Amino acid sequence: MLPAIFGLSGLTLTDDERAFFRDADPAGYILFGRNVDSRAQLRALTDELRALHGRDRTFICIDQEGGRVARMKPPVWTAYPPGERFDRLYDVAPASAIEAARVNAHALGLDLAEAGISVDCLPLLDVRQPGAHDVIGDRALGAEPMRVAALGRATLDGLARAGVAGVVKHMPGHGRALVDSHKELPTVTASAEELALDLAPFRTLQDATIAMTAHVRFTAWDADNPATHSAFVIEEIIRQTIGFGGLLLTDDLDMQALGGTVPERAAKAQAAGCDLALNCWAKMDDMAGIAKYLSPMSVLTAERLERALALTAAFDGPTEMAEQPVLLATRDRLLELA
Repeated sequence: MLPAIFGLSGLTLTDDERAFFRDADPAGYILFGRNVDSRAQLRALTDELRALHGRDRTFICIDQEGGRVARMKPPVWTAYPPGERFDRLYDVAPASAIEAARVNAHALGLDLAEAGISVDCLPLLDVRQPGAHDVIGDRALGAEPMRVAALGRATLDGLARAGVAGVVKHMPGHGRALVDSHKELPTVTASAEELALDLAPFRTLQDATIAMTAHVRFTAWDADNPATHSAFVIEEIIRQTIGFGGLLLTDDLDMQALGGTVPERAAKAQAAGCDLALNCWAKMDDMAGIAKYLSPMSVLTAERLERALALTAAFDGPTEMAEQPVLLATRDRLLELA
């Protein structure tokens, strides 16, 4: 199995994609708005991805956070609030905020499970910082680490109740970035002591099964490389200080924070210690290059992948979806407290 996650170009697989994916055997796939139209179409697409490799449990992920980051949109699917809504409720009623985050994630997870999506790139554990770029902004669960961790844990629990695995991001923290890593490389000059605040939510949720790296350079740890490409950050900070032992995937390798060609970025991320290279934009030349540049999946990465997907479960259609209106009503009633 190739240690990569690939994107798709459209609503159905092209003949070239089908042949390439069957031969390359990537660990999984990521979906975007260009891949999403109707419930029937999306389910047919994810069914075909599973059938390509004969694996019932396949890593098929999406960025369905709520707020401004949502690939599955109304009127076909429900709109979900951003993380900031739960942060505001926490100011008034912490226990209610935790429950609202849990039932919200459960309802959201049911939409994904029905569509055959097994992994959601949620929750963000980035601690919000004043003056930082808005690339995180209202997506964050707050500015206080233990609050972020509590709401993040509730989100993971809610997704798991729907049979969907969550991805904590962006390790070791994107909250201090002063620029958008989609467009350029953020450099954070905070001291190691100051950065302990950013690490705290990730340390609390170190038992999460999947995490995503940040394309952010931290001068206190590695003045030359962003976290995704830093062997020191991945081994000493993510694996040792945070204590994360799960599946570590990169953020999108197409982002302009990184230098070099996309295949070179993938190889450098693997050499630094990332388990999976994430390439979102379905450019065949880039995907073929990644397949050429990456070493085969290690035994340890395969074990981490299997452990992450063990949390996913078969979807019991109408029975489970019948819960969704109740979950949404509960969430809305709780959010009204703020």
